Amino acid sequence: MDLALTHRSYAYETGATQTNERLEFLGDSVLGLVVTEELYRRYPDLDESRLSPLRSGVVNMRALAAIARSLELGSVILLGKGEENTGGRDKNSLLADALEAIIGAIYIEHGFSQTSAVVLKLIESTLESAVSKGAGLDGKTALQELLASSGRSAPEYLVTETGPDHDKSFTALAMVGGEALAEGQGKSKREAEQIAARIAYELLSVAHEEPNLEV
Repeated sequence: MDLALTHRSYAYETGATQTNERLEFLGDSVLGLVVTEELYRRYPDLDESRLSPLRSGVVNMRALAAIARSLELGSVILLGKGEENTGGRDKNSLLADALEAIIGAIYIEHGFSQTSAVVLKLIESTLESAVSKGAGLDGKTALQELLASSGRSAPEYLVTETGPDHDKSFTALAMVGGEALAEGQGKSKREAEQIAARIAYELLSVAHEEPNLEV
């Protein structure tokens, strides 16, 4: 498990030959499969367009970092002095990577079944939160409900089309308060609006939850 907690900055400064990056790579894939399978089984009536944002709401960097903080992973990660001095123990990217590395290590040691059980326990509250915030709704509904919850006006969509009648392409701008928040493209007006709305929803959700975003 020490390897799963070994950040490259520590390895560089101490001359260690391995870091947690390979385990992180593995853990990312295992995590994605576990979450995807759980959503597939739990929500049989949702299509891919609604399952995908739900998955994103669970496995994105900020969500994983929040889980890592709940486990106090930051206090046990092996860091180099430079990373330590720049607040590495509380960086979203570093925490999320360490959590994925641990998942990878559990998979190597115990196999998929036990790893799945651990992951499902870790993500349960995060998944419930994503569902409650509308991540499983279609894009336009999710965006409208998010705006309504903060007392903002309903979104509007400006749609343009290009191409011949047999092969049209549509571009939609999701507008809130006269400001263009996101753009979506599709083969139909509805598809373009849904994509623009979903992107706008995700942008506003992140901005609402973390005013000071980490790049």
